Amino acid sequence: MNTNIELQPKRRGFPRWLKITLSVLVSIVLILSITGFYVANKSLPTIEGKLVLPGLSEEVTVVRDTKGVPHITAKNLHDLYMAQGFVTAQDRLFQMDLSRRQASGQLSEVIGKATVDRDAYFRTLGLRRAAEASYSGYSQKAKNVLEWYADGVNAFRNQAIKNGKLPLEFKILRYQPTKWTPIDSLSIGKYMAFDLGGHWEEQAFRYYVMNKFPKEKALELFPKDNDLDPYIIPSGIAKIDVEKSFADVVTPPEWNGSNNWVVSGKKTKSGKPLLANDPHLGLATPAIWYETHLRANDMNVSGVIFAGVPGIILGHNEHIAWGVTNVGPDVQDLYIEKRNPADKNEFLYDGKWENAHVINERIKVKGQKDKVLPVTITRHGPIISEFAGDTGKSTAFSLEWTALQPTRELEAILLLNSATDWDSFKKGLSLFEAPAQNFVFASEDGTIAYRANGKIPIRKKGNGLVPVPGWTSEYAWKSYIPFEKLPTLVNPKEGFISTANNKVVDNSYPYHISNSWALPYRQMRIREVLNQSNQLTVNDMKELQMDEKNLQAKELVPGFIASLKKNEKQLDKEEKQGLKELEKWDYVDDKDASAPLIFQVWMSEMNTKLFSKQISEKMLELFKDRTVIVDQLLRDAIAGKKVIWINEKGGIDRFLFDAYHKTMKNIEKTDGQNVASWKWGDHHKIAFKHPLSSIKVLSYFFNAKSPIPVGGSTTTVKAAGYDENGIVDHGASWRTVVDFTDLTKSENIVGPGQAGNLGSKWYSDQMEDWAYGTYHTTRNNVSGIEEILVPNKK
Repeated sequence: MNTNIELQPKRRGFPRWLKITLSVLVSIVLILSITGFYVANKSLPTIEGKLVLPGLSEEVTVVRDTKGVPHITAKNLHDLYMAQGFVTAQDRLFQMDLSRRQASGQLSEVIGKATVDRDAYFRTLGLRRAAEASYSGYSQKAKNVLEWYADGVNAFRNQAIKNGKLPLEFKILRYQPTKWTPIDSLSIGKYMAFDLGGHWEEQAFRYYVMNKFPKEKALELFPKDNDLDPYIIPSGIAKIDVEKSFADVVTPPEWNGSNNWVVSGKKTKSGKPLLANDPHLGLATPAIWYETHLRANDMNVSGVIFAGVPGIILGHNEHIAWGVTNVGPDVQDLYIEKRNPADKNEFLYDGKWENAHVINERIKVKGQKDKVLPVTITRHGPIISEFAGDTGKSTAFSLEWTALQPTRELEAILLLNSATDWDSFKKGLSLFEAPAQNFVFASEDGTIAYRANGKIPIRKKGNGLVPVPGWTSEYAWKSYIPFEKLPTLVNPKEGFISTANNKVVDNSYPYHISNSWALPYRQMRIREVLNQSNQLTVNDMKELQMDEKNLQAKELVPGFIASLKKNEKQLDKEEKQGLKELEKWDYVDDKDASAPLIFQVWMSEMNTKLFSKQISEKMLELFKDRTVIVDQLLRDAIAGKKVIWINEKGGIDRFLFDAYHKTMKNIEKTDGQNVASWKWGDHHKIAFKHPLSSIKVLSYFFNAKSPIPVGGSTTTVKAAGYDENGIVDHGASWRTVVDFTDLTKSENIVGPGQAGNLGSKWYSDQMEDWAYGTYHTTRNNVSGIEEILVPNKK
């Protein structure tokens, strides 16, 4: 059902790889000339029989199972990683090309002027520059892996161009991909750190509200778990216009979360550990993850990796398994820089003017002249408040961020893939610096463990809450939390470890990690379920990953109902019926129930009423911890505490009543007056949109399938974040369960499917699996479609 109900405050969606407005590029004549699936099928790669892969030293066997997962067996590591690059490109070449272009700020070269601002932002950030700096610090072994992988990608690229087998998207956009390089792979890794970051936006937003509202009112929009006064900027300093500076800035999603847990054999029916993980990222076609099994020499590892990167980042081998969630640490700081009025490239630091480094980035624009973008880099990092062209101000924001420094995540991945126990796994973790992740671990010896891992700064002063003075060393980063001091847990008496982006340390922990932990409700539900049994099974893990119990609703709705009943006589017939639906609700976000729909629309309406007339949409996009703050405001108001934002709307009772009234009237417009027949799933659907689907005609070709009604929400273990139209665009990008009774297999879902090639039978075959929780078993010993990659004939 199409609906005009606004299920979330409007936001500019930022799927994992971007929604591109392409209408200026694709003519009606071109669209009409596409004969759809005929052309797509003609572009499908050959994946069966013998294929020559130039550069191999020996034959490599690739078996694709019933879900299209490639099982690659080689006799040496050179051939293994070269084959991985070749095979991944067979299935995901367009996605890989778009991903590296997005990270590198090179989209406009193939898209045109529509993406110039986006490219300018990423050129300013310098993810590709950071990738280049990182590459120089890698060991020769890791560099070899990157080169071998790139050779495999380029071998397929060359064959596809020669044989007219490039994926359909390249034909529509009328370009050919350039050669793949090791820096492309590392740039994609840096982009993932960007996508899982986002704290500088919160700092900018807090700076904005500090300068716009009275202090007491502004502080209500700050995290409560903080006792420092953020008002640290001296008076008389020229204020930066946040709204103007970041009007066109690219920001990660407002909501990004994940679940993972590991259970000791003491709490399982088999007596062996169980490990489960479902990273919550953007849901699109094709999937962000590419599932792969790699075998060569003593290495035998299976799991997922970002298309375009070698190795396996999440998964298991014959000895261990691991999974991650985002820590969400404060690893970004905005510095307020003072510019020399006599020289725009000099900035004040400890009483002296320092020269900034200026790089002229050349952005190629399809059909137009190149754009030259000067990027100014201070001792802290790039000036990011002037990328749109408003340069030369007396003050500006620079960004310091761990991911812009040289890091060695691929080095870490290679060590994780071959680790055999907790000690060898930790060696890999010591090199995994950005993004910071909550790792859960299990091994065949029965050990279960956890570490909040990554490079997290220790500040001389301040704690990452707001922008700080950049003209003095007193707010500088002095070091990083020592590796051996990072939060760690091994074999707890409780018998399990779980994380869901929640606060992972108490106030006795000596270092600052984050101001912006996720809402606790998913973690509460996971713990609630795992504590209920000492005979846990694989099926229990699957059911928990699909669990739709909404503990936020359980916390808030009783107070909402009590408030409404104070004014029950003012409710009309349908509103009273809605009240009854809420009263009998079991707090499960079932797609066929009406109460979840009422609750979600009600929460959205309150979000809108709280801020819409006082804070612009542009600024609300920087309000990344908005859901946490709104939850905090509502709970405080229901408890009788003073909340300015709600009191100025007439107090909590009036505020709830008015929002409820509008909620019910809006739903009635689309679903009628029979409240009991309303269904959450009519307004909450999974679609897995393709990046070219912003062109309506192309959406019929490239979107996986028709949207499917689903349950869950942002606060359930079965995560299903959605946009203002109810399209689920964030959630479990991969679901996996590993049972240590048999480490030759695992249970998985990668929606919507393995292949990125329209016409492939694996393009969208897991869309229903994702919606309904139907897992496939990935086995290390498997039969299927066999592809033999052979060296050049001598």
